[in-house]
Amino acid sequence: MRILVSNDDGYFAPGIVALANAMKALGEVVVVAPEQNQSGASHSLTLNRPLSVHQAENGFRYVNGTPTDCVHIALTGLLDERPDIVVSGINNGLNMGDDTIYSGTVAAAMEGFLFGVPSFAFSLVDKDWTHLEAAARVARRVVEKVMASDPVGPFLLNVNIPSHEHVDTAPIVVARLGKRHPSEPVHRMESPRGGTIYWIGAAGAARDAGPGTDFHAVANGSVAITPLQIDLTHGDQLDDVRRWIGA
Repeated sequence: MRILVSNDDGYFAPGIVALANAMKALGEVVVVAPEQNQSGASHSLTLNRPLSVHQAENGFRYVNGTPTDCVHIALTGLLDERPDIVVSGINNGLNMGDDTIYSGTVAAAMEGFLFGVPSFAFSLVDKDWTHLEAAARVARRVVEKVMASDPVGPFLLNVNIPSHEHVDTAPIVVARLGKRHPSEPVHRMESPRGGTIYWIGAAGAARDAGPGTDFHAVANGSVAITPLQIDLTHGDQLDDVRRWIGA
């Protein structure tokens, strides 16, 4: 099995090193990741300048662009052979609920999915890589179990792994995305160079975190897996909009 590994924390991040090492037990691994931390980059492509690809001493390739750039370049010309799966992460922090809209980790996997490649996004819930090696074992187990089931067609799985020592023996729960409250207010301050500067506020608390959600699963010590799709059509509003415009 040929495995393309990417992330949004950058090619130097401990999470991608642990993930790449874990995937080596399952097949041939190629890493193409951003040169710099691209957290929050979402599914953005760099179209206003050319991109460069370099190779680090450990063999990882890195791109001066976004996570989506990395996977896009890999699938459309950089790699000699198409990968069988795309694996993104392990992210430094959770990607649950509305986080998936902004997440570069999810976006890297999503780009693989858009090209018809089965894809996984892995995130470690707590920051600072707490119990990272255990999380990497979980990632390997999830990929191994899913691919051994001979799935039909491409898929996009968002996986959030609790940060505890024995998480590799924790239950795995298939859950829907929860929802958050709006983000905290922006932080405004005066720049030492003059003018006002702004820091985007922290993510809001979960407001839909009941049973069946990814928030609930992780809060109860389980690994949460959510299958994602790309179609953003609000089907229930199609008739409303036709009425609004007289169509």
